[in-house]
Amino acid sequence: MSELVTGEAVALELQPARLPSRALATLLDLTVAVVVYVGVSVALVLGTASLDDAAQIALSIAAFLLVLVGGPIAVETLSHGRSLGKAACGLRVVRDDGGPIRFRHALVRGAIGVVEILLTGGVVACTASLVSARGRRVGDVFAGTLVVRERVPVARTGFVAPPPPWLAGRFSGLDLSAVPEGLWLAIRQYLGRMHQLDPQVGWTMAQRLAGDLVAHTGAPAPEGVPPAAYLAAVVQERQAREVRRASPAVPAPSGTPYAPVPPAAPAYGPPASAPAAAPTFAPPAAEGSVAPAPGSEGDEPPEQSAGRRPGTGFVPPA
Repeated sequence: MSELVTGEAVALELQPARLPSRALATLLDLTVAVVVYVGVSVALVLGTASLDDAAQIALSIAAFLLVLVGGPIAVETLSHGRSLGKAACGLRVVRDDGGPIRFRHALVRGAIGVVEILLTGGVVACTASLVSARGRRVGDVFAGTLVVRERVPVARTGFVAPPPPWLAGRFSGLDLSAVPEGLWLAIRQYLGRMHQLDPQVGWTMAQRLAGDLVAHTGAPAPEGVPPAAYLAAVVQERQAREVRRASPAVPAPSGTPYAPVPPAAPAYGPPASAPAAAPTFAPPAAEGSVAPAPGSEGDEPPEQSAGRRPGTGFVPPA
């Protein structure tokens, strides 16, 4: 990706077209132009048979300039940088600042293209495109233009898990105006890939992002809320505000801002530590009684004790 800065100081990330795609688009454009030029030349030969040789040569030169030079210039100007070949390959000619080209840009590109493409067989254009960091030929350098890809493959993004239901509406009064877009992007990337990270690394990243978010919002995170769940709930609140701003008829999500915090969901909980020994739950022994020794009558199986109900494993609360 190539970062371009527009006249309004907005950074654009564009993917410059490389030599193979540009060569294919130029070949398609030249094929169409040559077919049109051959048809025009045949029509001129048949229509100007009665003229002298000088007139026929002058008409041939004029047809060459109009079809092979003026045609591409007119097409790029009217289509704002998309000729037939570039449209087929998903390319477009833009200015260095990312804006659409005008007639003067197309004129410079077309005039220099006669030398570096038509007269040299494309050798100069290919060499310049290979040397340039952004794949520009000599005409692009003098015209201040760049050929970029319009059909960029969409990268796969991970599924952003929704926050726990008990966090719905909890951050409706949070001020999110001071949070920068870069932090939102980092949070969304983390939420989409947190299941692919090591649990300890993901927990550390979530804590750092939650700390940055708290620093920009000015409100501390609720106690007992895992940082990943806090990030997911705040992102959902931001999306809900954008939806309500675009469609005022959409009602705000209901929820209690100060609801008690239940246990954390497994997807947002802390990383699992080493498994500890499971505690045994047994009712306290009566005073003065002694626990039976192993192998005594007190350890006999329930099925061998008459009139005794088998244990269920659950202990009533104290």
